[in-house]
Amino acid sequence: MMESLLGLAAFVALSFLASASGAFFRPGEWYYEVIRKPSWNPPSWLFPPVWTLLFIMMSVAAWLVWLRTGVMGGLLPLGLFVVQLGLNSLWSYLFFGRENLKAAFWEALLLFAAVFATTVAFWDVRPLAGALMVPYVLWVGFAAFLTWTIWRLNLDPS
Repeated sequence: MMESLLGLAAFVALSFLASASGAFFRPGEWYYEVIRKPSWNPPSWLFPPVWTLLFIMMSVAAWLVWLRTGVMGGLLPLGLFVVQLGLNSLWSYLFFGRENLKAAFWEALLLFAAVFATTVAFWDVRPLAGALMVPYVLWVGFAAFLTWTIWRLNLDPS
């Protein structure tokens, strides 16, 4: 039981470590506040609670896979999980840190593919784990489309 709880804590810590890039590269200081955004752009206050919930859900999903397979038995799904966490971290750096909307969009597509692959791999091991990833897939798909829209709206600097 204790090993199981420590495993869950490790997945939560790993997930929130990946989310730390969002704390380092924030929207506030650069032109994000003044660039063109679509009317359907969510309000800024919505992102922290949504991401918190998603990181908790993906942590539980990875933990469920680990419980079923262990590390070595779950190399593919858990490896995909780590890859998508890395890509998740990279997006904030590209979008907010580098202010590179185009690169952030292309990276968001890679992130979407990695999250989708992780979800499928988790589902194969334990359907509940895959189901816990579905909101994340949908959110990342939405975020990729939003990133594309912001990039396209701001091609002309005038």
